[in-house]
Amino acid sequence: MRILHTADWHLGKKLDHFSRLEEQKIVMNEICEIADHQNADVIVVAGDLFDTFNPPVEAIDLLFKTLKRLTNNGKRPVIAIAGNHDSPDRIDAPNPLALECGILFVGNPDVRIPIISIESGFEITQSENGFIEIKLPHYDFPIRIIATPYANEMRLKTYLGAENKEDQLNQLLHNSWAVLADKYCDDKGVNILTTHLYMLKRGGEILEEPDGEKPLRIGNADVVYTDCIPHQMQYTALGHLHRFQNIGGHPSPVVYSSSPLSYSFSEAGQEKKVILIEAKPNEEVKFTAIPLQSGRVLHRKRFDSIDLAVEWLLANPYSLVELTLVSDTFLTTQDLRKIHESHDGIIFIIPIVNKSDTAESDTPRVNLEQDIQGLFKDYFVAKHKQEPNDELLDLFNEIIGTQTKND
Repeated sequence: MRILHTADWHLGKKLDHFSRLEEQKIVMNEICEIADHQNADVIVVAGDLFDTFNPPVEAIDLLFKTLKRLTNNGKRPVIAIAGNHDSPDRIDAPNPLALECGILFVGNPDVRIPIISIESGFEITQSENGFIEIKLPHYDFPIRIIATPYANEMRLKTYLGAENKEDQLNQLLHNSWAVLADKYCDDKGVNILTTHLYMLKRGGEILEEPDGEKPLRIGNADVVYTDCIPHQMQYTALGHLHRFQNIGGHPSPVVYSSSPLSYSFSEAGQEKKVILIEAKPNEEVKFTAIPLQSGRVLHRKRFDSIDLAVEWLLANPYSLVELTLVSDTFLTTQDLRKIHESHDGIIFIIPIVNKSDTAESDTPRVNLEQDIQGLFKDYFVAKHKQEPNDELLDLFNEIIGTQTKND
């Protein structure tokens, strides 16, 4: 059985002011083409379908068109869970209609998918809160999926029925998953866990959450460890962290698939992927990370020359750029215009002031015998540690001239 794992689509996301929707349309098309080309039997989308609780109409439209296409006209089940960026009620709302198309939404941890047979497609043969068993017509064994969408610690305890509100989150999830696994996940089917949580290998390195993300790790309260995963699980499909990684700590793979696009400059240089899993009952799975090619490349670039910056920008048009410019004087409006006219994907311009060798605490020597323009230049250098550009000097002279006329 071939299962495609993807996550963290963040449809509707912007990079500062820059919309990524056109790139998202292209990469969603790429994911659909990979699913078809690889003959995927099941699709798992491990949370953060949208970027906000109230996504724009265009993002909602893109989600449903993509999921419908991934179902291959209802023949291929698509399981999509809510992440921390998603409104769980919004994800659950279209469930009855979506289910008829082959889309299984899990927004809240206590959602129960009804037992149903999709015409000319698959069949849901067993179901419980947070669990589904699916039988595909061309396989003589089922796939079982334990699905836990994101919820904060208190909501998880509420939904999963903790008798004692002081129960630790890890113990709660361990017990909940173990009950489902022991009841349904024998060695006669493929057994998968999917969840959107901040998960670590116990004793392993702390994994950094993406810039701009709503953090899940607050101290250690919401850290979930891989030793909570039931031994029956052959693969754990994670969402939240935007870099592909198999975090370990369990006999079977525990994998963050990555986001489909780089969504912050801290992700610059990361190769984005989807994961193809090949699974049989009671055997180790094989998984392959398939690189995604779509989307603008993110760059952090630093130049000490406007001309060199413009040259590089013209040579790299299909990119998004955080541009650091080092200079001795303030950038003029003419410089800024020249830079922006050379490229449509400049997100940030960071000016860096060359500091003088004199310590800031040193008292500057001022020549009081010079004219007011000279005094202004000395003041500016003392204040900003750089020379004022001609544009600022012209503006200062205009102000002085106006003041003289008024006097």
